[in-house]
Amino acid sequence: MTTPAIKSALPVDAAAVIDVVALAFSTDPVARWVYPNPYQYITHMPPFIKAFAGKAFAHGSAYYVEDYAGAALWLPPNIHPDGEEIISWIQRTVSVWVRDELLAVFEQMGNYHPKEPHWYLPLIGVEAIHQGHGYGSALMEHALVPCDQDQTLAYLESSNPRNISLYQRHGFEILGTIQVGTSPPLFPMVRKPH
Repeated sequence: MTTPAIKSALPVDAAAVIDVVALAFSTDPVARWVYPNPYQYITHMPPFIKAFAGKAFAHGSAYYVEDYAGAALWLPPNIHPDGEEIISWIQRTVSVWVRDELLAVFEQMGNYHPKEPHWYLPLIGVEAIHQGHGYGSALMEHALVPCDQDQTLAYLESSNPRNISLYQRHGFEILGTIQVGTSPPLFPMVRKPH
């Protein structure tokens, strides 16, 4: 199998990249716990993706594969999601039954982030019809090069147990489990540089 070409996403690519990530997460247990209604999901997930991982576009660490079949949004060391916008978005768009639990999940996520500078992968996804072609691995390998060159940790939270084996193949180790109330489990994972 040929290695798919990975491209750096420019700001003009942002909408297409955010759309493919939203499509990739349409069956994700945590994403659908937050937005179980299809209309809610389609309406609210793209702006959430932008608040959570949109800084990747400005820092040259947003990547996509062939015709936007998949994408990865990485945040470089010392660059963080837009916390104020995330909290505001949660308060405006998430049902009252889930809101407090989701805010507690985000608080626990913060507790697992390494204290030292690290690359953070808020979101990586491949659209369902393109899964199984090595796009996720290619996106991961591409983004891990700077981690290894700079000898920097990489960190993520897996919101889907099915993806843990992909991350483990690339050197990530599970740090624990995050679960609050009715939330599906999230698995914080870290990778030491190779």
